[in-house]
Amino acid sequence: MFRNQYDTDVTTWSPAGRLFQVEYAMEAVKQGSAAIGLRSKTHVVLGCVNKANSELSSHQKKIFKVDDHIGVAIAGLTADGRVLSRYMRSECINYGFTYESPLPVGRLVVQLADKAQVCTQRSWKRPYGVGLLVGGLDESGAHLYYNCPSGNYFEYQAFAIGSRSQAAKTYLERRFEKFMDSSRDDLVKDALLAIRETLQGESLKSSICTVAVVGAGEPFHVLDNETVQKLIDSFEIAAVDEAPAAEPDAPADQGAPADQGAPADQGAPADQRPATDEGVAPMDI
Repeated sequence: MFRNQYDTDVTTWSPAGRLFQVEYAMEAVKQGSAAIGLRSKTHVVLGCVNKANSELSSHQKKIFKVDDHIGVAIAGLTADGRVLSRYMRSECINYGFTYESPLPVGRLVVQLADKAQVCTQRSWKRPYGVGLLVGGLDESGAHLYYNCPSGNYFEYQAFAIGSRSQAAKTYLERRFEKFMDSSRDDLVKDALLAIRETLQGESLKSSICTVAVVGAGEPFHVLDNETVQKLIDSFEIAAVDEAPAAEPDAPADQGAPADQGAPADQGAPADQRPATDEGVAPMDI
């Protein structure tokens, strides 16, 4: 995106009917580290990638507990996400004090969307530069919502936001039909596999990801690193064992010497080859 004469104010419409400041806020969500969510009939699993700005710093917290039955995962500006999660926590406390019952997930999401929409209609405010995956459980079952900086909200069976999230979406789209009948452990495993898709070849470790679960009879909580690492090891070992078995069959199926395919790949200049670091987000916070 480039600057133009219609992006100096959030309330200024372009001739094409666009609000560029709102679109810039939505672009900030794409620059943050990836966050994913998926749900079954009884459970919701949230996961995120932990990226530090440097080797000397720790990563920022990306998953927040709102109430015993609700949690959020964020992508974008963590400062904005922290403020909105505090607002959601206050709404849950006020509702519980008044009505002595948990706040329904859908009602909280609508209140959050209304709060975000106000920032798109006031010249002295700016839109929140964060996307939120809200997962929770209420009387009507498990729910997963995505709140956009524009004030829109959508309910999903499974979804991913942030940088390199398209790879996770592709994985979730292939398997989402099985999620409704999945067990808790299967959901967690699918969440970790979706997170691995966003790493683009980087090995998945418990130190670079966070997974949280909420479900029937299970309040919202973040899984500890040991539990996550055991799950990672269980399918990482299986994947490593399957890969070498498939490699020897490849040359036989192709029916051509391996050296004939090499010049085609090496013929392009080095500056034209896709770099693996281009997908690194400048706002991995």
